[in-house]
Amino acid sequence: MTELTDILLRQIARLGPLTVSEFMAQALYHPQHGYYTNANPLGAKGDFTTAPEISQMFGELVGLSLAQAWLDQGAPSPFCLAELGPGSGQLMSDVLRATKSVPNFHTAMRLHLCEVNPNLKTEQAARLPDPTWVTDTTALPDLPLFLIANEFFDCLPINQYVAREDGWDEHVIGEKDGALTFARRPAGAVETELPDAPTGTILELSPASNAIAQDIAAIIAKNGGCALIFDYGGTGGGDTLQALQDHTKVDPLHAIGQSDLTAHVNFAALSNAIANVQTIGPEPQGAFLERLGITPRAQQLAANLSGDALENHITAHRRLTHPDEMGQLFKAFAILPQGAPIPAGFPNDP
Repeated sequence: MTELTDILLRQIARLGPLTVSEFMAQALYHPQHGYYTNANPLGAKGDFTTAPEISQMFGELVGLSLAQAWLDQGAPSPFCLAELGPGSGQLMSDVLRATKSVPNFHTAMRLHLCEVNPNLKTEQAARLPDPTWVTDTTALPDLPLFLIANEFFDCLPINQYVAREDGWDEHVIGEKDGALTFARRPAGAVETELPDAPTGTILELSPASNAIAQDIAAIIAKNGGCALIFDYGGTGGGDTLQALQDHTKVDPLHAIGQSDLTAHVNFAALSNAIANVQTIGPEPQGAFLERLGITPRAQQLAANLSGDALENHITAHRRLTHPDEMGQLFKAFAILPQGAPIPAGFPNDP
């Protein structure tokens, strides 16, 4: 039993069961024992590997798409270049390298990183030029906002609801025989907002995700900009809550605070939660990257490689784009001012 498990058991004994979102918030962001406030989860030595760690091509192409959106909107200066959950800083490092030749892009940008993990802040500081750190999206500056969020929304807390014949129950985490366990209780006031659905249907909603999307949309609606969001997800149906430890799926109630908890992003709910902007997508990540020219870029890089390095490069290209890897499950989603040109990588007639 982890220290955080013991804390949650004592909390449940005093106050009753936790919602799934309350449980996830504690497991991931507890000040002393939360996974994201203490761990270094990325890469081969961590619990999962994200696209920027797989290949530099991801960040290069995303950066060029974002820079083109900046140019399409008149190259505003100054502007905020932001990343939510920047991890090791590798993605933003690749973005900055790829955009170095875009006239005035670096001069005009004000780099902001939304990060809570002190260990990762140290890595980011070593890789990136003079960033400003913020702890949440309400602290982003009042400037045109060009933002990247890669595998950020999937780790925000969700609530789970299960359809009964005559309404909805909510999944909660309670205690049984001295251990944490999943249970159900009537959904309460939120039930009136949930749609009719066949018995047994599971619906996942994330108020935290919606609130962050609303913060981003409000800035973009006022000042212009473009948010590019990359994550795995769909329409919010089914039980997608999972835990990862050492690149392996584990029980979400096991090793609390020491394993990563994620859930599929409900892109339809994100789009419905925001106003006064346009949204594009979700578009399969593989198709998005192919439109940006990842295959010619991969061939260019391959020309200077051989042996294991070449094999790893080929594997990385496949992993990012192939439908059986990240190409179909992972999606690209954009938030833009109404009437703004569609960002490069998305179909021209979405």
